[in-house]
Amino acid sequence: MSTTTTDVHSHGGHDEHGEHNPYHQHHFTTMEQQFDTSKLGMWLFIVTEILLFGGLFVGFGLMQHRYPGEFIEAHEHLKQDVFGSAFPLYGAINTIVLLISSWTMVMGVNAAQTNQQKKTVRYLVVTILLACVFLCIKYVEYAHKFHDGLLPGIFYAHQSEDLIKGTHGYATFFAFYFMMTGLHGIHVLVGIGLLSWLVMRARRGDFTSEYYTPVDLVGLYWHVVDMIWIYLFPLYYLIS
Repeated sequence: MSTTTTDVHSHGGHDEHGEHNPYHQHHFTTMEQQFDTSKLGMWLFIVTEILLFGGLFVGFGLMQHRYPGEFIEAHEHLKQDVFGSAFPLYGAINTIVLLISSWTMVMGVNAAQTNQQKKTVRYLVVTILLACVFLCIKYVEYAHKFHDGLLPGIFYAHQSEDLIKGTHGYATFFAFYFMMTGLHGIHVLVGIGLLSWLVMRARRGDFTSEYYTPVDLVGLYWHVVDMIWIYLFPLYYLIS
């Protein structure tokens, strides 16, 4: 993606008329070097995110091995919604919402790369709206779990309907569920903040084919947030 810039890269932050690019930081030789360094930094950050969630996935697997029956039964509760269906409706809708948001984010980056200011703003705003839809659905799902007493750890209060009595397995399952989906939700909130910042800058006309680094980096972050959910959805809602 760094090859999309030409004159600014080859002239160390100056265009063909000798004007200095206001976004070219002095400690980088060229805009291309600045872009590649920024992207490398984002990839390093993403590695730490993968390590964070990777540890939680490992912990979930260990506890599932310890409480196999409880985890299977608790997993069935995630398929229940306000309509009483036995299909993971909330999780499925949120998966579709995030997949669409990934597409709008890609289109937003592409619009920024091709000097389409209005389209950049439009696609970024749609991505924000989809992220808000995701959080609203997650709120409804959480509220339903709270009402049923399906809470984490010592707050678990659903024992009367549990098939396996006197076990910590159910509370452990929902401890991991709320921890991992809640942490993912925080990342979605951070994404909304970053996308809102991009919208303000895009409206000022800050992004062009010569400088779109922030849009590209936030897009990369957003795709990782979506990818994490793609793993969370089958882990909690589909796998028995």
